[in-house]
Amino acid sequence: MSLRDRLEDIKNDTVVAPVTAPQPGFVERKSYRELKTRIHRKLLDRVDLAMMETMSPEQLREELKTMVERLLAEETLAINDAERKSLVRDIQHEVLGLGPLEPLMADPTVSDILVNTYRQVYVERKGKLELTDVHFENEAHLLKIIDKIVSGVGRRVDESSPMVDARLPDGSRVNAIIPPLAVDGALLSIRRFAVIPLRMDDFLQLKSLTPEMAQIVEGLVKAKVNLLISGGTGTGKTTLLNILSGYIPASERVITIEDAAELQLQQPHVVRLEVRPPNIEGKGEVTQRMLVRNSLRMRPDRIIVGEVRGAEVLDMLQAMNTGHEGSMTTVHANTPRDALTRLENMAGMAGLSLPPKTMRQQISSALTAIIHIARMSDGKRKLTSIQEITGMESDIITMQEIFTFEQTGVAPDGTVLGHFRATGIRPKFVDRLRTRGINVPDELFDPTQLYE
Repeated sequence: MSLRDRLEDIKNDTVVAPVTAPQPGFVERKSYRELKTRIHRKLLDRVDLAMMETMSPEQLREELKTMVERLLAEETLAINDAERKSLVRDIQHEVLGLGPLEPLMADPTVSDILVNTYRQVYVERKGKLELTDVHFENEAHLLKIIDKIVSGVGRRVDESSPMVDARLPDGSRVNAIIPPLAVDGALLSIRRFAVIPLRMDDFLQLKSLTPEMAQIVEGLVKAKVNLLISGGTGTGKTTLLNILSGYIPASERVITIEDAAELQLQQPHVVRLEVRPPNIEGKGEVTQRMLVRNSLRMRPDRIIVGEVRGAEVLDMLQAMNTGHEGSMTTVHANTPRDALTRLENMAGMAGLSLPPKTMRQQISSALTAIIHIARMSDGKRKLTSIQEITGMESDIITMQEIFTFEQTGVAPDGTVLGHFRATGIRPKFVDRLRTRGINVPDELFDPTQLYE
């Protein structure tokens, strides 16, 4: 949606909603709302849409500030400097950004924004949910913001298509669902995108894993071992995948396939692919399976699938088994064993009636290691297990755990207590790492060393 369309839409609307509630000491809330509505309408009556289309965002922001201050000077209501700045900021957010969500989007400590109808907005900070004082004026205001987001990436949301996945310009993942599916009103969820991607040093500082575990996973990536990252919703699977992809040599051609583009690979030779939903006629859909198949014709050194959710897992496994070593993907699962079960179940969605043993052989030969990440009850993420797939015994895929996190309790303040340790098993992939010139001391697997 263009700026002209957005401004015309606001101008034709019956309600111009305030963005941010005035702070203590401001004019009374109702007066603030009425003043903002008047200023906003006058601004839309006087704005030169053609001129504003040619401005950069910075120039437009300054022009809006100038015009709002000029209009405020015509008002008889006396307001102080703080109120004036608030009005200018709110109108800038309404025209250029996401309205009341803009202050939350600018807060680097916020990792998730959860809008539960226009009346209530929660955020997640450091793994904990907090209720904010942010709200929308009414349902129409929230729907307008949702439409602004989804139309910007060529998606739509209406009664015939009441659910949508989209992303913001900064890469943040957005999910919206509106009535009639959302009973109490439109819902919006924003999974924030880190402006500065986390690195392994950040994971170590947060004690999400130990230096020994970091050394192992780095070696696995550099040695082109096929990896599966498993974990629940919001555990940081994509973040970990992004960190691990940083160890891929710059000389390799990497193809990423995602439902909503989130990965921030820093290599110079990266090709990014993203699925496309069906159009209004229900045609033109491009699935992850189609993209995985197509990527095989694009001469990839590695294929990275953001998350496998369905039949594309079969093509991903076949790619891993046919020379595309070092490929990686993620899957939703509660444990490493559950991750394998999910892969098997999703492969069944491909419509091939393969015997279970054949499918498990495909999985065990394609994957070498599973890295499981979990979110603890205190909100912190930890790599709770690194397991090696060793092959098959009868009809069962065999695994052995190399590193684990053992929870021992919970502190009075809610902090999870526990320690990392090696299980004492020397993995088979160590020999492969050493043949690739990656030295892995046997001391890394000493089970007597505990790491809090």
